[in-house]
Amino acid sequence: MRDLFEVCQGLEALAGELACERITDGEIDAIAATHAAMVQHYHEGDLIQYYRGNRAIHEAIVTAAGNPVLTGLYASVTARIRRARYVTPMTPQRWARAVQEHEAILNALQRRDGVGLSHVLRAHLRHKREEVLQAGFADTDGIDLPRQIA
Repeated sequence: MRDLFEVCQGLEALAGELACERITDGEIDAIAATHAAMVQHYHEGDLIQYYRGNRAIHEAIVTAAGNPVLTGLYASVTARIRRARYVTPMTPQRWARAVQEHEAILNALQRRDGVGLSHVLRAHLRHKREEVLQAGFADTDGIDLPRQIA
């Protein structure tokens, strides 16, 4: 699991850099709208819908990178960690930190700051990796993913 998250960090960091070079204003607007909905789900305490928005944002950044090889690798890696990524218990503190990190992700994306976005994405996934490992998910076997997130 640790190795998969390290690879995912690298892929998302690269995607962030490339997306900042290639993303359209319309794609940024769509991500901002998804982000706003995700934050609303946070305020409502709707973790399932929050996770759906979270996932959509990460995938939209990868798509905006405009690199089909990167997109394919990302899909392969995230499919292997998705269960652990979205079933790990979310404490109120961790959830608040994740929302703050997503605010920073959107801010860097809107400024088209590829280096900044890369750093934020790496930290965001490093925090998630630590959370997953602390919860005892060393691998993805036997973890059931709620259908609403899958």
